[in-house]
Amino acid sequence: MTISRLNTVVTRNLRTIEMTGVLMRIFSFSLVSWLGPLSPFLFVWAFNTCDAIMLSWCSVIKKDPAYILLNIFWIGVGIVGMTRAAGFL
Repeated sequence: MTISRLNTVVTRNLRTIEMTGVLMRIFSFSLVSWLGPLSPFLFVWAFNTCDAIMLSWCSVIKKDPAYILLNIFWIGVGIVGMTRAAGFL
């Protein structure tokens, strides 16, 4: 599937994708809050990075600079979090 076709699919389902991404983020941080040090941190960071990618894509389509910056920042944080959780840092 080309980027153009993916953009079309995302645009048609923008609200659903955004709500899914927000719920994913709430779930991942709730999991850390509830489980603390027992949290599956690699899973949490991978899940959080997926929702950041979804929300970044939606922000780019909507041309919303503040949320583009915020969610791209979260992608970077997620990559660092996964790297640390996997023991590479």
